[in-house]
Amino acid sequence: MRRKSGRRSLIADQRGAVAFEMPFVYLFLMTVIFLPLADLAVAGYQYISALSALRAFGQSILYSPPPDVTSASGWSSAALAKADSRYPITSIQLICGDSNAVCASGNSGASFAKWYVYSTTITLSPMVLSSVLCTSTTGNACSFTLTYSERFQ
Repeated sequence: MRRKSGRRSLIADQRGAVAFEMPFVYLFLMTVIFLPLADLAVAGYQYISALSALRAFGQSILYSPPPDVTSASGWSSAALAKADSRYPITSIQLICGDSNAVCASGNSGASFAKWYVYSTTITLSPMVLSSVLCTSTTGNACSFTLTYSERFQ
């Protein structure tokens, strides 16, 4: 059987169509799907890492408490040195009772539940989703404060 040359045979022969379209499909997949997913994966990994560092710090101060647990300002640097160096503890407060009030002489009795509340900062540098992940940016990075609480009494 002989092949006809001409217009009809070129329309029927579309072997090079995929090779021509592939750069456009690849560019679309990279910019619309893979880069935003990478931003979400990095943000999720940093969030989980910071949360586990805060939890580990809480467990370390529960099992080896500072000398004066009622005064967070009097804690030695040894207690803060137990924290993960990638996620340093930025603030520590002692909360007494269920009203989320900072411990004072009036609400620090034995009948009040006491909590450690501490926080750290996460810094993100998203490639594509900066308008979605960051509420305010400084340059190419944005930061979030992650707070955690642990009951000790």
